[in-house]
Amino acid sequence: MNNDFLSEMFGSRGARIALVGVFAMLALFLFAQTITVAGNLGRPEMPATETVTVQGSGQATLPPDVARVSFTVENIAKTVSEAQAATTKQADAALDFVKEQGVAEKDVKTLSYNISPQYSYPNPCPLGAMCPAYGGAPKIIGYQVSETIQVTIRDLATVGALLGGLGEREVQNVSGPAFALDDSTAGYDAARADAIKKAKTQAALLSKQLGIRLGKIVSFSESSGGYPYPMYGYAMGMGGDTFESKASSPNTPAGENTYTASVSITYEIR
Repeated sequence: MNNDFLSEMFGSRGARIALVGVFAMLALFLFAQTITVAGNLGRPEMPATETVTVQGSGQATLPPDVARVSFTVENIAKTVSEAQAATTKQADAALDFVKEQGVAEKDVKTLSYNISPQYSYPNPCPLGAMCPAYGGAPKIIGYQVSETIQVTIRDLATVGALLGGLGEREVQNVSGPAFALDDSTAGYDAARADAIKKAKTQAALLSKQLGIRLGKIVSFSESSGGYPYPMYGYAMGMGGDTFESKASSPNTPAGENTYTASVSITYEIR
């Protein structure tokens, strides 16, 4: 009976096709496993334990291509609307001048806009004197409205003229110029490339001195440092120093910025 059952099962065309399909899938699976095993031949199952690590410190000195200047316009009045109107008028005059210097609209942005009440505090009474009842509560006597604007200058030859012009328009708290690269990563990329080059040179020297052969890189790390840049501050707040009318433009040498980077590379020892 069993022979008849097997004969009927394998004698069926559909059963034979299904059986062929099963054998084909099994063959493909075994073929894939064979390729995987062959590809792993000669590779260590555990991470490399014999390694050598080298360090490299690099730097890149590049001239800046932009300068950033920020300034604040602020006014005090009895009402918020009056203080806003005065600040807007003064800020618009400063922005018109900035645009006349060739600064694009995309390079001008507002950093902050503040409205602050101004208070009057009761005077303290001398000890033992008869004083009126002030109540001790401060009173609002007006409002201060301030707007801080940042300007990115791409034509570095116009920096001095722009600072002088802002002073003539009596803006307050001018800060800058901060000379930098518009692409802040470019300096660090150049410094990293220098550090990697020095690390590879050290690796080649160690390989020769120790009589070893270096294999693939098994780890890499890096760190980037800050860079100094010239800063020029101008104290021009309420009651502070201001530029006199038609003051001469400041001299603003741009200099160069130095970027630094350090890397650590670990090689496998063959």
